[in-house]
Amino acid sequence: MNTSQRFVSVWDAIEDTPEEAENMKLRSALMTALKNHLVRSEMSQAQAARLFGVTQPRISDLMRGKINLFGLDALVNMAAAAGLHVEMRVLEAA
Repeated sequence: MNTSQRFVSVWDAIEDTPEEAENMKLRSALMTALKNHLVRSEMSQAQAARLFGVTQPRISDLMRGKINLFGLDALVNMAAAAGLHVEMRVLEAA
């Protein structure tokens, strides 16, 4: 018997609820955008920490993808401080 399931994203597969999965998808997208921005700008972690108003170890956590240490509010604030524009789309569930 085949009991495999298909998921839209990895977050849908590993999170307990659709709400948690959506939160993780948004956090992941913001973290990726921030990391890419810092890499492109060749900013040091110390410079990024000053810009974002956080500690250098916090930037290290961001760069290492420690998603569970960041909430949506903190990531949106960091993106704004970096000069990034965050847009959100809300769609009916499929």
